[in-house]
Amino acid sequence: MPEVRRASILRAPADAVWARVTTFAGINDEMRPLMRMTAPREVREAGLSAVTLGERVCRSWILAGGVLPVEYDDLVLVELEEGRFLERSTMLTQAVWEHERTVAPHPDGSLVTDRVAFTPRRGVPAGLSARMVGFTFSHRHRRLQQRFSGRPAD
Repeated sequence: MPEVRRASILRAPADAVWARVTTFAGINDEMRPLMRMTAPREVREAGLSAVTLGERVCRSWILAGGVLPVEYDDLVLVELEEGRFLERSTMLTQAVWEHERTVAPHPDGSLVTDRVAFTPRRGVPAGLSARMVGFTFSHRHRRLQQRFSGRPAD
């Protein structure tokens, strides 16, 4: 299964970063202007507190440029604890999509690490998927670094 990893050191406390990156507003801020994810209002408002582990949260459409539907994520969180979540979902182009994010204290503030593993659906080139996922998460980390005055982790 192809895997992509990205990590950033951010100049903000881990709890403040966690509070931001686990909301749809925070996720969409990371993705802009490339794309954004949709969610029903009740999911956006309730946040992670309303998630039942192992059950689909919603079908989140991924909109290129914030407007053109190009992908969906049948969002399922399978593990959730303060500072860490593990999503294991299916997508239009990915038979398996596994995204683990951790936010941990660091001497300079916090360390955010994303690990994404995926199995493309038949007919979807794995190499192209890996490049797209790598590009997307590099962009997301640049946005986090801008927001929280951070830098890439070594």
